[in-house]
Amino acid sequence: MGKKLIFNVLLNLGIFLCLLLTYSGFQSGRYEYVLGSVFIGAVLVIIKIRLIKEVRNTQR
Repeated sequence: MGKKLIFNVLLNLGIFLCLLLTYSGFQSGRYEYVLGSVFIGAVLVIIKIRLIKEVRNTQR
């Protein structure tokens, strides 16, 4: 369970960094950064949802 907690924290940090990169990409007009960070952020959110479902199933 400790590994999943650490993995969850890393996913949260990754999602937060993607949000920051998206914002700074919009500010500077670098839309390739925006596109890349949105794609990576979406992948991280999907992985986080799977992790949450897995944790819920192990608690039952």
